Amino acid sequence: MSKREKTTRAIDGAEMARQAEATREVAALVRQEGHPLSYVIVTYGCQMNAHDSENLAGMLQEMGIEPAPCREEADLVIYNTCCVRENAERRALGNVTWLKELKKTRPGLLVGVCGCMIQQQGMAQRILDQYPFVDVAFGTHNLYRFPELLHRALSTRGRVVEVAEDHGGIPEELPVRRVSPFRAYLTIMYGCDNFCSYCIVPYVRGRERSRGPEAILAEARGLFDEGVQEIMLLGQNVNSYGNDLGGATRFPELLAELDGVGIPRIRFMTSHPKDLSDGLIEVMAQGKHICHALHLPVQAGSDAVLASMRRGYTRAQYLERVETLRARIPDIALTTDLIVAYPGETEQDFADTLSLAQEVRYHAAFTFVYSPRPGTLAADLPDCVSAQVAKERIEELIRLQKGITTQWNRAYVGQEQQILVEELSKRDATQVAGKNEYGITVNFPGDGSLIGQFARVGILSAAETTLRGQMISGS
Repeated sequence: MSKREKTTRAIDGAEMARQAEATREVAALVRQEGHPLSYVIVTYGCQMNAHDSENLAGMLQEMGIEPAPCREEADLVIYNTCCVRENAERRALGNVTWLKELKKTRPGLLVGVCGCMIQQQGMAQRILDQYPFVDVAFGTHNLYRFPELLHRALSTRGRVVEVAEDHGGIPEELPVRRVSPFRAYLTIMYGCDNFCSYCIVPYVRGRERSRGPEAILAEARGLFDEGVQEIMLLGQNVNSYGNDLGGATRFPELLAELDGVGIPRIRFMTSHPKDLSDGLIEVMAQGKHICHALHLPVQAGSDAVLASMRRGYTRAQYLERVETLRARIPDIALTTDLIVAYPGETEQDFADTLSLAQEVRYHAAFTFVYSPRPGTLAADLPDCVSAQVAKERIEELIRLQKGITTQWNRAYVGQEQQILVEELSKRDATQVAGKNEYGITVNFPGDGSLIGQFARVGILSAAETTLRGQMISGS
């Protein structure tokens, strides 16, 4: 078996048994203290990070450590960090530094930092040198070892910093404490092999490793039995699922099997445009439970910029995929990511991005000013765009996309839609809020008894980012 194939194996039972024993040892220490320790996890970044935090919460629950209402009252505060953009990293480090003062008044407070930021080369040493009040730090590849690391920190009251350079294998059956009882993340693969010039993800999440289809399907069936109404399949590039397994199951086949489990809604992200196959489009079109919503990050509308970004497709190829999607799934809701002010981006390059957004007419777009990430290929590129020009370009792009999004939302007025109710409205306690199939928030009159249920709602009006409606009698 090749080295590449071995990376898809689950982490061995002996290692997971060590973590189970460490969990029991932490639980014993907690009982000796005479009161349950409490924790707060602060999460930055993507859905993958959010699910990692659910795993951390699940491990803590097994140790007998319970959530605290706020950081000021917690005995353990963990920052699960992101480093995809400089701003996220700066915010995380700023909030970590805030705990330095809190720890002066509460010397028993434990501070943990984990996630993508810690996985960056040299960051562990920086934490040791510049943040002496941090007690535990570990990277993305060490998440499953959290029980052992926490036990060492609690039992020795010494600092514990561990960052593995190799991702090793896949940790199966990690405990999880989900944020929602009716919506769940389901990771199908880890890492990324694309190495886009601007992106730090392959360096901090590792190479692509797919979970076995049997394990994924077993987890999905368990979620169905628990009454979960919606799952989000996670992977840095779900479209390349199975490339490392050497078998017949690729993402379209896996998605079709998951559709048969019976969970009412299935979403997935993220999809790389170069790997969006006709087979996947067909499975989406025929599926009974697969939402007609797709996040398809284009990043730029200029062929020159796309080539420099190493995206693996041209503008024309991307537009062909969009055309095929809409021909087969006319109601598909497309969202995207767009970067402006990439090094060397000219006025014409930016105009190409604007024209692409106008042509595709995305339901929504996540827009960013390019953020150089140390270690990536683009970090050393010349011809950086000035901050003022970058500001002007991002504002113009946001204005354009807001107008398009508003037009899409207005098109839903008069329709009846199925809404999965998620919570009471934050602005009006007599209203509830949920999402339609296309991922758009809908507010309508209702109470807490509807949370976690589907409601048939007539759409009455549209705002810039949300819809308002009225529940249909008898639904």
